[in-house]
Formats: sequence, C-alpha cells, structure tokens
Amino acid sequence: MQVNPSFRLAYVPGVTPGKWARVWGERLPDVPLDLVAVPSTDGERSLREGDADAGLVRLPVDRDVLSAIPLYTETTVVVFPKDHWLAAADEVALADLADDVVFHPLDDTLGWTDLPGRPAIERPATTADAIELVAANVGVLLVPQSLARLHHRRDLTYRPVADAPQSQVALSWPQEQTTDLVEEFIGIVRGRTVNSSRGRGAVQAAAEPEPKKKATQPRKPQQQKPQPQKSGAKPRPKPKAATAKRGKPKRRS
Repeated sequence: MQVNPSFRLAYVPGVTPGKWARVWGERLPDVPLDLVAVPSTDGERSLREGDADAGLVRLPVDRDVLSAIPLYTETTVVVFPKDHWLAAADEVALADLADDVVFHPLDDTLGWTDLPGRPAIERPATTADAIELVAANVGVLLVPQSLARLHHRRDLTYRPVADAPQSQVALSWPQEQTTDLVEEFIGIVRGRTVNSSRGRGAVQAAAEPEPKKKATQPRKPQQQKPQPQKSGAKPRPKPKAATAKRGKPKRRS
C-alpha cells in the first residue's frame, strides 16, 4: 500500500481540530497531519481542487462530488455592544431585532432566506468586518457561537437566538478519494478505538506482535525458620528415642 507523506486537513473558522489532531499524532506518529486553515467560503473549494485530503467544513456541500459526515450543530447567537438593551435578556427572538440593523456579511454561514431586522446599506466583506461595525454601535450580527468566541471583544457580548437558522459542521472529503488515511480520520472523529478503526492504524495494531509472557519458575517450598529462644530460658531437652520393652521369656511346658 502506498502511504501519503502527510495528511492534509482543511478547517474553517470557528472549528477547532486540536483534539482530533492529538489522537492522530498518537495513532499515526509516522504520518504528519497538516492543518490547513481556509476561509468559511473556501471549505468546499479546497476539497474540490485537491488542496486538502479532507476538511472540517460547514454544510451544505455538493453531495454529488463530496462525501460528508455531520458532526455537530452550533447554537446561533446575536452579537451586540454590552450597553445594548438586549443585554438584559437571557435569550433573544428574531422578532426582538426588528428595529436593529442586522449585518449580513458575504461570508455568512447561516444561509438566510429572510434576514430579520433592518438591512444595512451594504454587506460587509467578512464576519470580522461586521464585528467592527457592531463595535461601532452601528448594528448587530447573527453568527454561530464559535465565531462569536473567535471574534471576542471586551466591549461586545452575545445571547442565543432560539428561532434562528443554525450552522452544521461536517467532515467532508472527495467521494473518489476515500483512502485508508481518510478512513482513519473518520474513525477518530467518530471515537472509534484503534482496533475498531478501518484505517491504517488498525492494520498497524494488528501487525504488532503481542508481548511475550515471562516464564514463571515453580516456587521452592519455604523452610520454617527456627524460632529464637527467649533470653534466660533453658533449652528444651531433646526427646529420647522410644525403646521397645523386653518382657520375661515364657517357660516351656
């Protein structure tokens, strides 16, 4: 089997592949894992053009070309200045944003069909640009919670929005390139052990010889140690050997 010199994993902003990368390093130490950070809008393109072997991307993707395993769904939050009246609420509804300017950046990850609130004069190029406008108290922004944390600022806060669209993160790869290394990473994100995995790590584990057991020698019978005598005590006399008593010879009649 031909082994790739490395495994390239693309990931979009807000996704943290660190825990899976650590497992990869433990399971396949001879295959470097190259983490490739890509913009939110370039996750699918990086896989189509061969810039990565697999990717942690946001759905949807073209299922005619790419395979995808959904991993988790993120909570959507609204980001606003700390002195905004929304800070008094524990949870926000879309109807609460009717009087606010709601930014819709070009790299939006929520796929809005009907954006709430009032539209901005123009769409910010990126989520980072939209965050700057929110900090200037121009409007608010709806994003997955991981992106709110990624662009954290001391003067901003956020609240969950229960009735907003949500973003789903998935592991994706080209359908025609489901290699052993791809199978290995699938096993890692699904929590499979090395023995239950279908990838290269399972082959390596099966090929490793079991450790030899050390031969155990029979134990020698333990001899009882003589008990030490107490000081001042007289030694016990050795018992005399028993002698048979001889009786008187019987007279012959």
